[in-house]
Amino acid sequence: MDQQNNMITILLSYRCKNTDNMPNLSINFAGIKSPNPFWLASAPPTNSGYQVMKAFDAGWGGAVWKTLGVPIINTSSRYGSINYRNTRMAGFNNIELITDRPLEDNLKEIEEVKKYFPNHAVIASLMVERKEEWHQIIKDVENAGADGIELNFGCPHGMCERGMGSAVGQEPSVLKTIVEWVMEVAQIPVITKLTPNISHIVDPGLAAVQGGSDAISLINTIKSIVGIDLDTYAPYPIVDGKGTNGGYCGPAVKPIALEMVKELTKHPDIKDTPISGIGGIETWRDAVEFILLGAGSVQVCTAVMHYGFGIIREMQSGLEQFMIEKGYETINDFKGKALPNVTEWKHLNLKHKVIAAINEDKCVGCDLCYIACDDGAHQAIRLPEENGNRIPEIIEENCVGCNLCSLVCPVEDCITMVQKDDGSQSITWDERAKANTIPTTFNDDLAGGKHHFVPTVEDALKWRKS
Repeated sequence: MDQQNNMITILLSYRCKNTDNMPNLSINFAGIKSPNPFWLASAPPTNSGYQVMKAFDAGWGGAVWKTLGVPIINTSSRYGSINYRNTRMAGFNNIELITDRPLEDNLKEIEEVKKYFPNHAVIASLMVERKEEWHQIIKDVENAGADGIELNFGCPHGMCERGMGSAVGQEPSVLKTIVEWVMEVAQIPVITKLTPNISHIVDPGLAAVQGGSDAISLINTIKSIVGIDLDTYAPYPIVDGKGTNGGYCGPAVKPIALEMVKELTKHPDIKDTPISGIGGIETWRDAVEFILLGAGSVQVCTAVMHYGFGIIREMQSGLEQFMIEKGYETINDFKGKALPNVTEWKHLNLKHKVIAAINEDKCVGCDLCYIACDDGAHQAIRLPEENGNRIPEIIEENCVGCNLCSLVCPVEDCITMVQKDDGSQSITWDERAKANTIPTTFNDDLAGGKHHFVPTVEDALKWRKS
């Protein structure tokens, strides 16, 4: 809390003294301009003009309208979640479909929102079937004043059963054809939204680019079942005693989203196409991570459904403070800055060596590190034999630097990883393979784990003798 208060104090002080030198958060994403990179994703928070206006008034830079198409009929109930210990909605699941409101109502409200907020980005998410329907609805949203179009090829439930949503996103040739239909008539920028429910995200990404899409957004939700009721045996959310797979999102999916964004932004034929990052974004740090991997805007849904539109204040001020501390003036100054550091495993330095170090002054003697290492890793931590001393000790010659102990430790900075090599040597698996110095037989002396001490099998049962 003190750190957060200090950050706010520094930021307010900077604003007072350097009003003209504040970071510029505005973006131009594929021709779509907005006052900041924070957009609402197409979802329940963008279901109406009322909600979008509230969001813009709170500080959001843009909104992707809840997907327009032939209105559907939703079920009751429609949401489920994964709660992890004291964290509610660590993962979120929904079986809600596209808009259930008439197209005319949505178009009127898009037009009204643009009157009140002409400088904010309003993107119309669309999902229809036939070519003629695509052409007509594109003209409709353009006439309503939308700044851009997002093609929803991602929904993994309900709509895909009708040949739309992820049914299109999983078929690159079909996706490319529909993008081409859209580009025949679209006069405003077009974003193609991809499904993560596919083996190789590059395939639909390339199809979108080849079809002429101005930009790409990802990820949409992941096909999932979040749990089973142990009394009724129905999956959540339960609809009259039955259930179905839904779309999974929220903080739990962020690692998957970051990986897929990276796959596209590093691809030579896609890297120049603007990417809007989606998936588990809840804080300014999450947003920065997506931008560092090449995203030009970020979209948020679950966090708003959990905490409301007001989270934008912390997200915006946190991003500003990050940019001040790093000396960045615009979003483009750090966009993609992490990409050179993302490589394949075979290019990692096998000579780099870190081992764990325990700060005895901070250790509370919970012994979680010992349990985790002995049962789940490399038996590199021992418990002291002295009575009353519960501070674990690192067996340095056996520590492989896996990080597990530091991850399970409940005390911040109690266990740290200390570099032991001097940085002068480097060898990668790729280099060893080319030099023919990699293991080639099952019992090869070149194996990297030969040095690793492992207790005897009988040692596992020593508790029986005590």
